[in-house]
Amino acid sequence: MSKILAFLAWLVLAIAILLGSLILIATLSDYKPDEVTPADLTEIPDVLISDLQVDLMIWNIGYCGLDASMDFFYDGGKQVRPPESNVVENLERVLHFLNENDSIEFFLLQEVDIHSRRSYKMNEYDNIKNQMTEYSSFQGMNYDVFFVPLPFSNPMGKVESGLQTLTRYAPSAVARYSFPGNYDWPKNLFMLDRCFLVNRYPLENGKELIVINTHNSAYDDGSLRKMQMEYLRNFLLEEYNAGNYMIVGGDWNQSPPGLDKNFDGHVFDDKDYSEVPESYLPQEWQWVYDDTFPTNRRVASVYEKGKTPVTLIDFYLVSPNIKVYDIKTIDLDFRNSDHQPVILKAGLGNGKHT
Repeated sequence: MSKILAFLAWLVLAIAILLGSLILIATLSDYKPDEVTPADLTEIPDVLISDLQVDLMIWNIGYCGLDASMDFFYDGGKQVRPPESNVVENLERVLHFLNENDSIEFFLLQEVDIHSRRSYKMNEYDNIKNQMTEYSSFQGMNYDVFFVPLPFSNPMGKVESGLQTLTRYAPSAVARYSFPGNYDWPKNLFMLDRCFLVNRYPLENGKELIVINTHNSAYDDGSLRKMQMEYLRNFLLEEYNAGNYMIVGGDWNQSPPGLDKNFDGHVFDDKDYSEVPESYLPQEWQWVYDDTFPTNRRVASVYEKGKTPVTLIDFYLVSPNIKVYDIKTIDLDFRNSDHQPVILKAGLGNGKHT
Protein backbone atom coordinates (compact mmCIF):
# COMPACT_ATOMS: atom_id res chain seq x y z
CA MET A 1 0.00 0.00 0.00
CA SER A 2 2.81 2.36 0.93
CA LYS A 3 4.48 1.70 -2.45
CA ILE A 4 1.27 2.61 -4.29
CA LEU A 5 0.93 5.83 -2.30
CA ALA A 6 4.57 6.68 -2.95
CA PHE A 7 4.08 6.05 -6.68
CA LEU A 8 0.98 8.26 -6.77
CA ALA A 9 2.82 10.99 -4.87
CA TRP A 10 5.70 10.91 -7.34
CA LEU A 11 3.23 10.90 -10.25
CA VAL A 12 1.42 13.97 -8.90
CA LEU A 13 4.77 15.69 -8.35
CA ALA A 14 5.93 14.87 -11.89
CA ILE A 15 2.70 16.23 -13.39
CA ALA A 16 2.98 19.39 -11.28
CA ILE A 17 6.59 19.91 -12.40
CA LEU A 18 5.62 19.31 -16.03
CA LEU A 19 2.72 21.77 -15.92
CA GLY A 20 4.79 24.31 -14.02
CA SER A 21 7.58 24.05 -16.57
CA LEU A 22 5.10 24.41 -19.43
CA ILE A 23 3.56 27.56 -17.93
CA LEU A 24 7.02 29.01 -17.15
CA ILE A 25 8.26 28.48 -20.71
CA ALA A 26 4.99 29.83 -22.13
CA THR A 27 5.29 32.92 -19.90
CA LEU A 28 8.88 33.59 -20.93
CA SER A 29 8.13 33.09 -24.63
CA ASP A 30 4.74 34.83 -24.64
CA TYR A 31 4.10 36.84 -27.82
CA LYS A 32 3.61 40.46 -26.73
CA PRO A 33 3.37 42.73 -29.77
CA ASP A 34 3.25 46.50 -29.46
CA GLU A 35 -0.09 48.25 -29.84
CA VAL A 36 1.01 49.39 -33.31
CA THR A 37 3.63 47.52 -35.33
CA PRO A 38 4.49 49.17 -38.67
CA ALA A 39 5.77 47.11 -41.59
CA ASP A 40 8.99 47.93 -43.41
CA LEU A 41 8.13 49.04 -46.95
CA THR A 42 10.49 49.22 -49.91
CA GLU A 43 8.18 50.08 -52.82
CA ILE A 44 7.26 53.60 -53.89
CA PRO A 45 3.55 53.97 -53.01
CA ASP A 46 0.97 54.21 -55.76
CA VAL A 47 -1.12 57.38 -55.82
CA LEU A 48 -4.65 56.24 -56.65
CA ILE A 49 -7.30 58.14 -58.58
CA SER A 50 -10.01 59.74 -56.46
CA ASP A 51 -12.90 57.92 -58.20
CA LEU A 52 -11.20 54.51 -57.96
CA GLN A 53 -13.26 51.32 -58.26
CA VAL A 54 -11.91 48.18 -56.58
CA ASP A 55 -12.76 44.54 -55.92
CA LEU A 56 -11.96 42.93 -52.57
CA MET A 57 -12.28 39.38 -51.28
CA ILE A 58 -12.34 38.25 -47.66
CA TRP A 59 -11.79 34.62 -46.73
CA ASN A 60 -10.90 32.85 -43.52
CA ILE A 61 -9.12 29.80 -45.00
CA GLY A 62 -9.24 27.92 -41.69
CA TYR A 63 -5.49 27.17 -41.91
CA CYS A 64 -6.46 24.67 -44.65
CA GLY A 65 -7.37 22.27 -41.87
CA LEU A 66 -11.13 22.74 -41.42
CA ASP A 67 -12.64 21.27 -44.57
CA ALA A 68 -16.09 19.67 -44.80
CA SER A 69 -14.79 16.34 -43.43
CA MET A 70 -13.46 17.93 -40.24
CA ASP A 71 -14.91 18.42 -36.81
CA PHE A 72 -12.87 20.25 -34.18
CA PHE A 73 -12.41 19.48 -30.49
CA TYR A 74 -12.67 23.13 -29.38
CA ASP A 75 -16.14 23.38 -30.97
CA GLY A 76 -17.33 20.13 -29.40
CA GLY A 77 -15.97 17.74 -32.03
CA LYS A 78 -13.31 15.06 -31.58
CA GLN A 79 -10.56 15.79 -34.09
CA VAL A 80 -7.50 17.97 -33.50
CA ARG A 81 -6.25 18.08 -37.08
CA PRO A 82 -7.09 16.33 -40.35
CA PRO A 83 -4.79 13.97 -42.27
CA GLU A 84 -1.83 15.75 -43.87
CA SER A 85 -3.15 14.90 -47.34
CA ASN A 86 -6.28 16.95 -46.58
CA VAL A 87 -4.23 20.01 -45.66
CA VAL A 88 -2.19 19.67 -48.86
CA GLU A 89 -5.34 19.37 -50.97
CA ASN A 90 -7.08 22.26 -49.19
CA LEU A 91 -4.09 24.52 -49.72
CA GLU A 92 -3.93 23.57 -53.40
CA ARG A 93 -7.62 24.40 -53.82
CA VAL A 94 -7.22 27.72 -51.99
CA LEU A 95 -4.31 28.62 -54.26
CA HIS A 96 -6.33 27.61 -57.32
CA PHE A 97 -9.28 29.72 -56.24
CA LEU A 98 -7.12 32.79 -55.59
CA ASN A 99 -5.43 32.37 -58.96
CA GLU A 100 -8.83 32.09 -60.68
CA ASN A 101 -9.80 35.44 -59.15
CA ASP A 102 -6.56 37.32 -59.77
CA SER A 103 -8.37 40.35 -61.20
CA ILE A 104 -9.32 41.26 -57.63
CA GLU A 105 -7.25 44.11 -56.19
CA PHE A 106 -7.32 43.12 -52.51
CA PHE A 107 -7.41 39.73 -50.78
CA LEU A 108 -8.02 39.85 -47.02
CA LEU A 109 -7.29 36.39 -45.61
CA GLN A 110 -7.47 35.07 -42.05
CA GLU A 111 -6.04 31.98 -40.31
CA VAL A 112 -3.07 31.64 -42.62
CA ASP A 113 -0.54 29.35 -40.93
CA ILE A 114 3.20 29.83 -41.07
CA HIS A 115 4.62 27.04 -38.92
CA SER A 116 1.98 25.09 -37.01
CA ARG A 117 1.60 21.48 -36.00
CA ARG A 118 -2.10 21.58 -36.90
CA SER A 119 -1.18 22.21 -40.57
CA TYR A 120 1.92 19.99 -40.59
CA LYS A 121 4.28 22.99 -40.48
CA MET A 122 3.39 24.05 -44.02
CA ASN A 123 4.14 27.70 -44.68
CA GLU A 124 0.80 28.66 -46.15
CA TYR A 125 1.65 32.37 -46.05
CA ASP A 126 4.72 31.89 -48.29
CA ASN A 127 2.87 29.49 -50.58
CA ILE A 128 0.19 32.10 -51.20
CA LYS A 129 2.69 34.96 -51.46
CA ASN A 130 4.93 33.09 -53.92
CA GLN A 131 2.02 32.18 -56.18
CA MET A 132 0.41 35.63 -56.20
CA THR A 133 3.49 37.34 -57.62
CA GLU A 134 1.57 40.33 -58.98
CA TYR A 135 0.59 41.28 -55.42
CA SER A 136 2.38 42.74 -52.44
CA SER A 137 1.82 40.62 -49.34
CA PHE A 138 1.59 41.74 -45.72
CA GLN A 139 1.17 39.83 -42.47
CA GLY A 140 -0.47 40.48 -39.14
CA MET A 141 0.52 37.78 -36.66
CA ASN A 142 -2.22 36.95 -34.18
CA TYR A 143 -1.34 33.46 -32.92
CA ASP A 144 2.21 32.65 -31.84
CA VAL A 145 2.33 29.96 -29.15
CA PHE A 146 5.18 27.49 -28.77
CA PHE A 147 2.89 24.73 -27.48
CA VAL A 148 -0.89 24.53 -27.01
CA PRO A 149 -1.38 21.70 -24.48
CA LEU A 150 -5.01 20.90 -25.35
CA PRO A 151 -6.41 18.36 -25.71
CA PHE A 152 -4.09 16.58 -23.27
CA SER A 153 -4.44 13.26 -25.11
CA ASN A 154 -3.27 14.79 -28.40
CA PRO A 155 -2.05 18.37 -27.93
CA MET A 156 -2.45 20.88 -30.74
CA GLY A 157 1.18 21.88 -30.19
CA LYS A 158 2.94 24.83 -31.79
CA VAL A 159 0.81 27.41 -33.59
CA GLU A 160 2.11 30.30 -35.70
CA SER A 161 -0.59 31.98 -37.75
CA GLY A 162 -2.20 35.26 -38.70
CA LEU A 163 -3.77 37.62 -41.22
CA GLN A 164 -2.56 38.03 -44.79
CA THR A 165 -3.40 41.01 -46.99
CA LEU A 166 -2.55 40.84 -50.69
CA THR A 167 -2.74 44.03 -52.71
CA ARG A 168 -2.13 45.02 -56.33
CA TYR A 169 -1.30 48.57 -55.20
CA ALA A 170 1.82 49.63 -53.30
CA PRO A 171 0.70 51.14 -49.97
CA SER A 172 2.25 54.16 -48.30
CA ALA A 173 2.04 52.48 -44.88
CA VAL A 174 1.05 49.15 -43.37
CA ALA A 175 0.64 48.49 -39.65
CA ARG A 176 -0.60 45.79 -37.30
CA TYR A 177 -2.91 47.15 -34.57
CA SER A 178 -3.35 45.08 -31.42
CA PHE A 179 -6.90 44.76 -30.18
CA PRO A 180 -7.21 45.49 -26.44
CA GLY A 181 -8.10 42.82 -23.90
CA ASN A 182 -7.20 39.20 -23.44
CA TYR A 183 -8.02 36.18 -21.31
CA ASP A 184 -6.79 35.90 -17.74
CA TRP A 185 -3.42 34.31 -16.97
CA PRO A 186 -2.46 31.55 -17.65
CA LYS A 187 -5.12 30.93 -20.34
CA ASN A 188 -3.94 33.98 -22.25
CA LEU A 189 -0.55 32.31 -22.78
CA PHE A 190 -2.14 29.78 -25.14
CA MET A 191 -4.73 31.93 -26.91
CA LEU A 192 -4.69 34.33 -29.84
CA ASP A 193 -3.48 37.92 -29.63
CA ARG A 194 -6.17 39.49 -31.82
CA CYS A 195 -5.38 42.29 -34.23
CA PHE A 196 -6.35 44.13 -37.39
CA LEU A 197 -4.04 44.94 -40.29
CA VAL A 198 -4.20 48.44 -41.82
CA ASN A 199 -3.05 49.29 -45.37
CA ARG A 200 -2.97 52.96 -46.41
CA TYR A 201 -3.05 54.26 -49.99
CA PRO A 202 -2.63 57.93 -50.96
CA LEU A 203 -5.26 59.44 -53.27
CA GLU A 204 -4.98 62.24 -55.80
CA ASN A 205 -7.30 64.39 -53.69
CA GLY A 206 -4.84 64.32 -50.78
CA LYS A 207 -6.86 61.86 -48.69
CA GLU A 208 -6.25 58.14 -48.11
CA LEU A 209 -7.97 54.87 -48.89
CA ILE A 210 -7.63 52.69 -45.79
CA VAL A 211 -8.20 48.95 -46.19
CA ILE A 212 -8.47 46.94 -42.96
CA ASN A 213 -8.23 43.18 -42.51
CA THR A 214 -9.78 42.09 -39.20
CA HIS A 215 -10.29 38.90 -37.20
CA ASN A 216 -12.19 39.46 -33.97
CA SER A 217 -12.42 37.18 -30.95
CA ALA A 218 -14.36 33.97 -30.67
CA TYR A 219 -14.84 31.68 -27.65
CA ASP A 220 -15.41 34.55 -25.21
CA ASP A 221 -18.41 35.83 -23.29
CA GLY A 222 -18.61 38.94 -25.45
CA SER A 223 -16.46 41.17 -23.24
CA LEU A 224 -13.39 40.88 -25.48
CA ARG A 225 -15.38 41.56 -28.64
CA LYS A 226 -16.92 44.61 -26.98
CA MET A 227 -13.52 46.10 -26.16
CA GLN A 228 -12.23 45.30 -29.63
CA MET A 229 -15.22 46.89 -31.33
CA GLU A 230 -14.93 50.06 -29.23
CA TYR A 231 -11.25 50.36 -30.15
CA LEU A 232 -11.98 49.81 -33.85
CA ARG A 233 -14.88 52.29 -33.81
CA ASN A 234 -12.67 55.05 -32.40
CA PHE A 235 -10.05 54.32 -35.04
CA LEU A 236 -12.58 54.40 -37.87
CA LEU A 237 -14.26 57.63 -36.79
CA GLU A 238 -10.95 59.42 -36.34
CA GLU A 239 -9.79 58.41 -39.82
CA TYR A 240 -13.13 59.21 -41.48
CA ASN A 241 -13.29 62.61 -39.80
CA ALA A 242 -9.87 63.30 -41.32
CA GLY A 243 -11.47 62.79 -44.75
CA ASN A 244 -10.29 59.26 -45.47
CA TYR A 245 -12.13 56.38 -47.14
CA MET A 246 -12.57 53.22 -45.05
CA ILE A 247 -13.15 49.60 -46.04
CA VAL A 248 -13.04 46.95 -43.30
CA GLY A 249 -13.43 43.25 -44.07
CA GLY A 250 -12.81 39.95 -42.37
CA ASP A 251 -14.07 37.39 -39.89
CA TRP A 252 -15.87 39.38 -37.19
CA ASN A 253 -17.04 36.32 -35.20
CA GLN A 254 -20.42 38.07 -34.85
CA SER A 255 -23.19 38.89 -37.29
CA PRO A 256 -23.93 42.31 -38.82
CA PRO A 257 -26.83 44.40 -37.45
CA GLY A 258 -30.31 43.26 -38.45
CA LEU A 259 -29.31 39.99 -40.10
CA ASP A 260 -32.22 37.89 -41.37
CA LYS A 261 -31.53 34.47 -39.83
CA ASN A 262 -32.80 32.51 -42.77
CA PHE A 263 -30.80 30.69 -45.43
CA ASP A 264 -32.76 28.42 -47.75
CA GLY A 265 -31.78 24.78 -47.25
CA HIS A 266 -29.74 25.47 -44.11
CA VAL A 267 -30.17 25.47 -40.33
CA PHE A 268 -29.21 28.80 -38.76
CA ASP A 269 -26.71 28.61 -35.89
CA ASP A 270 -28.32 30.33 -32.90
CA LYS A 271 -25.90 28.94 -30.33
CA ASP A 272 -23.96 31.76 -28.64
CA TYR A 273 -25.36 34.15 -31.26
CA SER A 274 -23.87 37.65 -31.22
CA GLU A 275 -24.73 40.63 -33.40
CA VAL A 276 -23.16 44.07 -33.83
CA PRO A 277 -25.49 46.69 -32.23
CA GLU A 278 -27.43 48.92 -34.62
CA SER A 279 -26.05 51.94 -32.76
CA TYR A 280 -22.40 50.95 -33.26
CA LEU A 281 -21.79 53.68 -35.87
CA PRO A 282 -23.84 56.50 -37.44
CA GLN A 283 -26.47 55.23 -39.86
CA GLU A 284 -24.57 56.49 -42.91
CA TRP A 285 -21.96 53.76 -42.40
CA GLN A 286 -22.77 50.63 -44.37
CA TRP A 287 -22.69 46.99 -43.27
CA VAL A 288 -22.22 45.08 -46.52
CA TYR A 289 -23.02 41.37 -46.81
CA ASP A 290 -24.79 38.85 -49.01
CA ASP A 291 -27.76 37.49 -47.05
CA THR A 292 -28.47 34.68 -49.54
CA PHE A 293 -25.66 32.39 -48.36
CA PRO A 294 -24.01 31.56 -45.02
CA THR A 295 -20.31 32.32 -44.61
CA ASN A 296 -19.46 30.03 -41.68
CA ARG A 297 -20.48 26.60 -40.40
CA ARG A 298 -20.24 25.08 -36.95
CA VAL A 299 -17.36 22.61 -36.66
CA ALA A 300 -18.82 20.39 -33.93
CA SER A 301 -19.33 17.64 -36.54
CA VAL A 302 -18.51 16.95 -40.17
CA TYR A 303 -20.44 19.13 -42.59
CA GLU A 304 -23.85 17.97 -43.82
CA LYS A 305 -25.77 20.49 -45.87
CA GLY A 306 -29.18 21.13 -44.36
CA LYS A 307 -28.17 19.65 -41.00
CA THR A 308 -24.99 21.46 -39.92
CA PRO A 309 -25.77 24.84 -38.31
CA VAL A 310 -24.49 27.81 -40.32
CA THR A 311 -24.24 31.57 -39.84
CA LEU A 312 -22.94 34.78 -41.41
CA ILE A 313 -19.95 36.38 -39.68
CA ASP A 314 -17.75 37.35 -42.65
CA PHE A 315 -18.69 40.75 -44.08
CA TYR A 316 -17.60 44.33 -44.76
CA LEU A 317 -18.05 47.69 -43.10
CA VAL A 318 -17.54 50.78 -45.28
CA SER A 319 -17.57 54.50 -44.59
CA PRO A 320 -20.29 56.79 -45.99
CA ASN A 321 -18.02 58.03 -48.79
CA ILE A 322 -17.73 54.51 -50.30
CA LYS A 323 -20.15 53.42 -53.01
CA VAL A 324 -21.11 49.72 -52.98
CA TYR A 325 -21.75 48.20 -56.41
CA ASP A 326 -22.06 44.51 -55.58
CA ILE A 327 -21.57 41.97 -52.80
CA LYS A 328 -21.46 38.23 -53.33
CA THR A 329 -20.69 35.21 -51.18
CA ILE A 330 -19.09 32.43 -53.22
CA ASP A 331 -20.84 29.21 -52.22
CA LEU A 332 -18.09 26.58 -52.07
CA ASP A 333 -20.20 24.38 -49.78
CA PHE A 334 -17.45 24.55 -47.14
CA ARG A 335 -15.34 22.05 -49.05
CA ASN A 336 -11.93 23.39 -48.01
CA SER A 337 -12.62 25.73 -45.10
CA ASP A 338 -15.28 26.33 -42.47
CA HIS A 339 -15.72 29.79 -44.04
CA GLN A 340 -16.78 31.00 -47.48
CA PRO A 341 -15.16 33.81 -49.51
CA VAL A 342 -17.07 37.08 -49.96
CA ILE A 343 -16.36 39.48 -52.85
CA LEU A 344 -17.12 43.21 -52.70
CA LYS A 345 -17.17 45.64 -55.64
CA ALA A 346 -16.87 49.20 -54.40
CA GLY A 347 -15.84 52.70 -55.44
CA LEU A 348 -14.76 55.97 -53.87
CA GLY A 349 -16.57 59.26 -53.76
CA ASN A 350 -20.13 58.30 -52.86
CA GLY A 351 -20.61 60.75 -50.05
CA LYS A 352 -19.62 64.02 -48.41
CA HIS A 353 -17.84 64.41 -45.13
CA THR A 354 -19.73 66.08 -42.35
